[in-house]
Amino acid sequence: MGSETLSAVLEREHREIDEGIEVFAAGLTQGGRDTAPLKRALEGLRRHIYLEEEFLFPPLREAGLMAPVFVMLREHGELWRTMDRLEAEAAEGTGADEVRRLCDELLGMLDRHNSKEEPILYPQADAVLAPEAADRLHRFIASGRTPDGWVCQGVRP
Repeated sequence: MGSETLSAVLEREHREIDEGIEVFAAGLTQGGRDTAPLKRALEGLRRHIYLEEEFLFPPLREAGLMAPVFVMLREHGELWRTMDRLEAEAAEGTGADEVRRLCDELLGMLDRHNSKEEPILYPQADAVLAPEAADRLHRFIASGRTPDGWVCQGVRP
């Protein structure tokens, strides 16, 4: 990571998550059913949502970005529910067309979500996070894990 900005690191994670879903979907088109790329992508997305909600969003809310953070939290819930459906359908051996449709749905949601998050919130992360908060987030990105059983705010009862 080195001197890379938080926004650059977080955007790279977006691309890696998208790639995993795309690789899985392409495999379905070719008649394959290797779920490893999907599993990695969904684990990566859940971890990414965790780091945003636990490390990034609190200081952004404190900096006055309540409305954009609220929108992202709501969308995280929608993404989470779609991930759960996709994971279940892929595990149950549902037809390739339906699983690919769910992949496309999730990728579309991610595109819309990321197109707001990247230009609005991520530059603010670089600008407003205190050095110790930025360092904590960089350390988590490098080696942190999502706690077992953690779910995003948008799906909590």
